[in-house]
Amino acid sequence: MRLLPCADAGLLIELDDLAEVTGLHAALRDDPPPGVVDLVPAARTLLLRLDPARADLAQVEQAVRGASPRHNARGRGEVVDIPVTYDGADLADVAGHLGLTPAEVVAAHTGAEWTVAFGGFAPGFGYLTGEVWHFDVPRRAESRTTVPSGAVGLAGGFSGVYPRASPGGWQLIGHTRTVLWDIARDPPALLRPGVRVRFVEATP
Repeated sequence: MRLLPCADAGLLIELDDLAEVTGLHAALRDDPPPGVVDLVPAARTLLLRLDPARADLAQVEQAVRGASPRHNARGRGEVVDIPVTYDGADLADVAGHLGLTPAEVVAAHTGAEWTVAFGGFAPGFGYLTGEVWHFDVPRRAESRTTVPSGAVGLAGGFSGVYPRASPGGWQLIGHTRTVLWDIARDPPALLRPGVRVRFVEATP
């Protein structure tokens, strides 16, 4: 663990891997040190945003070093169901790469309970990890110039849903009509770190 001051109101924590990030994020989310106003996880870092009027950097660092990561915290977050029509352009290619049938890919995707590990790429995009998803799906050799809003994809060990039309290189296995980002909603992002996601195959 490496702790670095970030600008005048932050503390950046560098960790070895995503499992350490999610464990520490869960611990600090449930018991934040005084003056910590936001937690921003990423693949190997956790940023703590501080209120300069209330936070003592030395005390926050001490609290972080003394925190006990909660690696069993997956089952505690809010649950969101996302109906998916599994008609993605890359579904057959993904199945072939994994040595499965398309139906088996769908069953594995819907059978895993996913958790938002961190956000990024675009507002409302969540990088989801599955507790029983053990597949590594390579990104496309060439990214698409436009991926439609609501596209459901796979890349590496992650799944994700594109919140708006944008370029992208993930393998597309389906689509959803669920709105991922809405500035009129509080909070705007449906998928936030710690939220659990269940993909449900949409009925025709």
